Amino acid sequence: QIQLVESGGGLVQTGDSLRLSCAASGDNFSTYSMGWFRQAPGKERVFVAAITKINNITRYADSVKGRFTISRDNAKSTVYLQMNSLKPEDTAVYYCAAGRALQGPYPYWGQGTQVTVSS
Repeated sequence: QIQLVESGGGLVQTGDSLRLSCAASGDNFSTYSMGWFRQAPGKERVFVAAITKINNITRYADSVKGRFTISRDNAKSTVYLQMNSLKPEDTAVYYCAAGRALQGPYPYWGQGTQVTVSS
C-alpha cells in the first residue's frame, strides 16, 4: 500500500508562490495517478489538480487553471504542486492522493499540509 507525506505549506501573502511536495513510499509510485485536493475551513474537500501515471496528462479545477501546475518525478516518487499568484481563497489544507485512474477514485491520502494566504 502506498503512503503519502505532504510538505511545503506555510503562510504567504497574496500574489506569492509556494511549491507543495508529496513524497510516496511503500508501493510502485509510477503505477498511480496522483491528485491534489484542498479543504478550506467549514467546507468540503475539493479537487485541485491531477496527473496521470506516466504520460503526464493533467487536469485542473477551473479556480486554479493558469496559476497552479502539477508535476511528478517518478524517479523520486514525488508529486508537486506549484502554486503561483496565490489568493486568500486558496487558503486550505492541501492533501495529495493516489489512485489507479486520473478521474479517480483516490483511495490513498496523505495527512495534509496547511496553506494560508494573507490579504
